[in-house]
Amino acid sequence: MSTTASIAVLHTSLLFVDADSVINEYLSELAPDARVLHFVDSDVLAAVIRDGEVSPASTQRMVHLAQAAQAAGADVIFSACSSAGPAIDVARRLVCVPIVKIDDAMTASAVETADAIGVLATVSTTLQPTRALIEEKARAAGRDITVQERLCEAAFSVLMSGDRDRHDAMVLDGARALAKEADVIVLAQASMARLAPAIAEAVGKPVLSSPRSGAENAVRVLNEQRADPAHATARAL
Repeated sequence: MSTTASIAVLHTSLLFVDADSVINEYLSELAPDARVLHFVDSDVLAAVIRDGEVSPASTQRMVHLAQAAQAAGADVIFSACSSAGPAIDVARRLVCVPIVKIDDAMTASAVETADAIGVLATVSTTLQPTRALIEEKARAAGRDITVQERLCEAAFSVLMSGDRDRHDAMVLDGARALAKEADVIVLAQASMARLAPAIAEAVGKPVLSSPRSGAENAVRVLNEQRADPAHATARAL
């Protein structure tokens, strides 16, 4: 094992590598001495959106990214795409390095926080993986919860076109509607995280986002992996 800790980040879009470096900033703050490696297949998210699901081909591509990260010597793999969750479940069975999903910690916190959980998304293919992860965490915790979903349709396309203000207005409108049915709102994508304070103020309810809690979780697993590899792999699952 290298003397320098190493975190590999898997990306399915260039958005969070170039335009929005919040994940890099959090990892730099939380693990300043770690080497951060980025593995990008910039068409996977687009393919998932086109297909309406995580297809076998997209799963294979994410598995390849995880295998490449393992081959590069990563101590921990951090998956930065919520939509790719089902593919990451497959990758976890095929690599020896622990893989942390960006929304693992967020969804666990939601289950601990409330009985009625609202999932807000701007990409339809993120809703089911996020809901499934919440329900998985609830089963593990022995909690009886309900999940409501709200899709801010077309908002992600608006964001990709560069109209951030319109995207933000659409997300806030969706949050206000969802808040009527939920005690806590989960933001299903990292691209929405910067709006968490504004949404919380607008709806008067807790709002959870994934980038910081996900990065904290990845660094926790990294530290465990360096101390006790077998224990860290089990905890990441």
